[in-house]
Amino acid sequence: MSTTLRTPVSALSSLASSAAFRTFATVFAIATPLLYVVCDMQNLPLFTYHPGTDRVDFGWAPAVRDEGPAMYWYGWTASTLLGAAVLGLLATLLPANMMRRVPLALVWIVPLAMLPILIYSLKFFWRW
Repeated sequence: MSTTLRTPVSALSSLASSAAFRTFATVFAIATPLLYVVCDMQNLPLFTYHPGTDRVDFGWAPAVRDEGPAMYWYGWTASTLLGAAVLGLLATLLPANMMRRVPLALVWIVPLAMLPILIYSLKFFWRW
């Protein structure tokens, strides 16, 4: 005698097929490159890591003489992910018909559009 467990149809729907997750993912994907470029160009890291001394400072902190460079990339990434997650969560509170107006092509257009700006922001390293 075999027993099979029957699950309700609603339990079978995966997270990826839910409208709320689709909204979150779309807004997160569009907001991430925008926020990263803003954090990079405005120098807004969530924290600064000093690898020479293994010290972490909240927000932006300058490099300390004779202790090596300060690393801002980790802080920019944390700021970006936190901001994009908040925007994605806020977007899930909006009516579903508003998200239908956002073209999905922005998910790949925005990162491509931000790439030249990000490359230009790194011009400091273009020493020839």
